[in-house]
Amino acid sequence: MAGNAIKGAAVEALGRWHNEERPARATCQYRPPRTTPLDPETGKSEPNFAYGYVAEVVEAEVDMETGQVRLVKVICADDVGKAVNPQQVQGQIEGAVIQAGGYALMENFIQKEGITLTPTLSTYLIPTILDIPEQVESLILEYPDPIGPYGARGMGEMPYLPLVPAVVSAVHSATGVWFNEFPLTPERVLFRLDPED
Repeated sequence: MAGNAIKGAAVEALGRWHNEERPARATCQYRPPRTTPLDPETGKSEPNFAYGYVAEVVEAEVDMETGQVRLVKVICADDVGKAVNPQQVQGQIEGAVIQAGGYALMENFIQKEGITLTPTLSTYLIPTILDIPEQVESLILEYPDPIGPYGARGMGEMPYLPLVPAVVSAVHSATGVWFNEFPLTPERVLFRLDPED
């Protein structure tokens, strides 16, 4: 939506510039197509005007003695419409994968009776350089969006969303154990690997 508003304002300002208006200023308010609820008779609706598509594969190692999970490789394929700036798209993918890795493996937010028990960086861990995957392979797929500005579509959160399920699946492949809660802290993983201890 912001991209279409910026594009509209830029086109208008350029027109004013060509008409010798200085400074050439313009505004644009972009209104996306209307969304509609599900029609119970036809089953049709217009739920959203833009969708993003992403798929991820994770290779992980699990230390069976400590429960530590290490991300080795993440392959992240994102349909971004038109990649206006591919280098920034790649950076966005890599940053989101690292942030999501923290969410999946270490960001253990604990609250009890409305009190946060993990309020500092010594109790609420976030990824450091030692925690990032050895390799993040960014696959940028470009299928232009018919509504997006120049065919682009927003992709900011796309790489973030599927990482936890991909990590859980990788840990299951490595250990044979499914997890239905996260983050997969070493303590949580170790307990599920050997619940008798």
